[in-house]
Amino acid sequence: MDTSAVTTPLARIRDTYRSMDQRWRIIGTTSAAVVGTAITGSLATDTSSTWYRRLNKPAIQPPAWVFPVAWTALYVDIATVVGRSLADLKERGDEAEYSELRTALAINLVLNAGWSALFFKGKTLGPATVEAAALAVSSADLVRRSRVVNPTRGAFLLPYAAWTAFATVLTATIWYQNR
Repeated sequence: MDTSAVTTPLARIRDTYRSMDQRWRIIGTTSAAVVGTAITGSLATDTSSTWYRRLNKPAIQPPAWVFPVAWTALYVDIATVVGRSLADLKERGDEAEYSELRTALAINLVLNAGWSALFFKGKTLGPATVEAAALAVSSADLVRRSRVVNPTRGAFLLPYAAWTAFATVLTATIWYQNR
């Protein structure tokens, strides 16, 4: 009796399940790292402090309500785009690109949380400006890397790079106005 008619489809189902399980673990791990960054940044941010309220802020400063809305959407974007890109690379067996993207994401998330610590906790506007610029470069790199994996998906990460570039200009302007 030829059992290949049964075992081959079962093997495909097993392989598909393993691939999906790995995919969701990667996306879940990426999402957890992004959530950790969001929490860390939020804990370091204090817009009610006397120091922050006394800063001269430029006309380009968005209303306070914009920041949590924008950052929530951007964090979802980062987790979704980069998580799926990492999962795709792992499925393709492209370990080098997978490792490089994972490292690029880790650097980006450290820079992301670090800005809040430098700006709000450290009250160091110059270093916060440099950090914001590094974050903008890192964000553009995440867009580039994600576009290599999937051009359409990478384009969805463009708002993050644009927002961090704007944050750099905003931080630099606040620094300049408060010398």
